Amino acid sequence: MTKILVINGHPNKESFNHALAIAYSNGAVKSGAEVSIIHIGELQFNPNLQFGYSKRMDLEPDLQDSLEKIKAADHLVWIHPVWWGGMPAIMKGFIDRLFLPGLTYQYRENSIWWDKLLTGKTARIITTLDQPGWYYRLMYGRPSVNQLKKSILEFCGIKPVKITYLGIIKTAKPEQRQKWINQIYNLGMQR
Repeated sequence: MTKILVINGHPNKESFNHALAIAYSNGAVKSGAEVSIIHIGELQFNPNLQFGYSKRMDLEPDLQDSLEKIKAADHLVWIHPVWWGGMPAIMKGFIDRLFLPGLTYQYRENSIWWDKLLTGKTARIITTLDQPGWYYRLMYGRPSVNQLKKSILEFCGIKPVKITYLGIIKTAKPEQRQKWINQIYNLGMQR
């Protein structure tokens, strides 16, 4: 049985991203997968990596639980809005605190190279935008996707990482939002 972890990076549980996380999860469960969900905004943790990498901060219980879920999953689904070209601050803080040397990657001694500790996993990024996805790619170079896909997930060994863009959210009518909910449910069914 495939183990899927859905990670919702939107801090508001009333958000469209929250609804997308539930839709994907429901589709994946219907297809026979074992599914867990993390709503980052509901976790209790300090998102500030206070000491950088000079001193390790103890992981709060919610982060310890999240790390166990990430390590146990076969497939990670990251859902987040694009704010100012990037991910929400709480999601970045979640990554800063969890994706650390010895946990998700490990630099080799006296080397610029590293070991990828999350190999064997795949991922999908579902990102919502207030512009068309093609515009975000062409005009801005898709910075949030590049950061999450290349600089975080692939850096730690997760691949392939597929991308789904949804937008324009702010002007979407309820019928369009429902189409997107159905699309994401079907993605969950397909995994």
